Amino acid sequence: MDYISTRGEAQAVNFLDAVLIGLAPDGGLYVPRDWPTFSKAEIAAFAGRPYAEVAAAVIGRFAGDAIPKTVIAEMCAEAYATFSHPATTPLKQLYPNLWLLELFHGPTLAFKDVAMQILARLYDYVLSRKKRTLTIVCATSGDTGGAAVEAFRGSANVRIVVLFPDNRISEVQRRFMTTTGDANVRTVAVDGTFDDCQTILKSLFQDERFSRDVDLSGVNSINWARVAAQSVYYFTAAAALGAPDRAMTFAVPTGNFGDAFAGFVAAKMGLPIEKIIVATNSNDILSRALKDGRYARGEVAATISPAMDIQIASNFERLYFEAVKRESTETSRAFRAFSDAGSIDIPPGAHAQMKQLFSGLAVSEGETQRTILATYNETGELIDPHTAVAIAAAHRHGLSGKTPVIALSTAHPAKFPEAVKAAAGVEPHLPGSVSDHSTKVEQIDRLPADAEAIKAYVRAFAGA
Repeated sequence: MDYISTRGEAQAVNFLDAVLIGLAPDGGLYVPRDWPTFSKAEIAAFAGRPYAEVAAAVIGRFAGDAIPKTVIAEMCAEAYATFSHPATTPLKQLYPNLWLLELFHGPTLAFKDVAMQILARLYDYVLSRKKRTLTIVCATSGDTGGAAVEAFRGSANVRIVVLFPDNRISEVQRRFMTTTGDANVRTVAVDGTFDDCQTILKSLFQDERFSRDVDLSGVNSINWARVAAQSVYYFTAAAALGAPDRAMTFAVPTGNFGDAFAGFVAAKMGLPIEKIIVATNSNDILSRALKDGRYARGEVAATISPAMDIQIASNFERLYFEAVKRESTETSRAFRAFSDAGSIDIPPGAHAQMKQLFSGLAVSEGETQRTILATYNETGELIDPHTAVAIAAAHRHGLSGKTPVIALSTAHPAKFPEAVKAAAGVEPHLPGSVSDHSTKVEQIDRLPADAEAIKAYVRAFAGA
């Protein structure tokens, strides 16, 4: 199984190299040269199987012969044993024809754990055999950093530096990153937005000398293994509700588009999906692009769903690449232009192709708050603001048809206690993991949104 860059100027690599490299040297994102598929019988057989077994089957298709199937099965069993629910990602019916897919039962109470726990084991597998260490730099809008720190803390093969926008994430999100005390972990509060953090991260990868000197790697949603791992719960949820004999619609709260693109991956592999509702908050670059065909960044607005406060959705490049029939020259031109000018027009044919599967809906702060309250009053379910964005978009899309709608619940309400209480008047129950972090001393370094300052910091950490 080979992986190619969306920009076409980097050599093809195997699965393990795609995982370790993260961002391709030409600035593009890795995708499989050919899409693996499952038959209808194979998809139907996923129903009722343990989550780890389905994960091993899906991830195994992407790994090819790079890792023995028995090893992948062991990794998945270990990764999902860290989850508190026996189903790993359970389904819960909220309304007639609307289900909640709970993705927050991992160690940091967010959907990022689903991918990060298996990604850490992939790294350990490769690095221990190569007798090699890496420096991971990760940009986070809140949940990726906590999940990465939890997955890689204490690793003998990995040093990790997490960049997050200062004062733009919740205290609970921050403490999951800053209180571990592990020597291989550093957290940096950047004086800027998440987009600033993400832009700095990309510049680190594109500096070949720096990347080589610190042996740089990345675990953001641009990392292919994360997308592959996230595609698994589309299969398990759909199979539980009757796939492949009927199609599903998914409502996905998203900022960087990785979770929504994972649904596209599942569809390419054979899962019947009628529609993927791309639900954004007021940072609506994705919903606008899908509606009017113009991908244009705006000013980042701070919201009560901060993990989605993003105006540069990195994984959108992967969808663009597919929609222009894998024309890497066109993809490279478009995203270099976007980097320079902040906007591009999606070719009409590509835009029409995107809209066959995706629809975009932006949800306001008021609608998010009203949805938290209404969901609690009508169902007794207390949801976090990101989940509320998905549920609001699902209601607006419509629930009266025959197609089941599955809303992705990406975080536990305890990650955002102030916002939830303000909307619903109810204090969310705090799991023990939240209480544990609340009493520990934080370790945070603060730096400007400047790539050279971040490079110097990472060099010093890697050298030490």
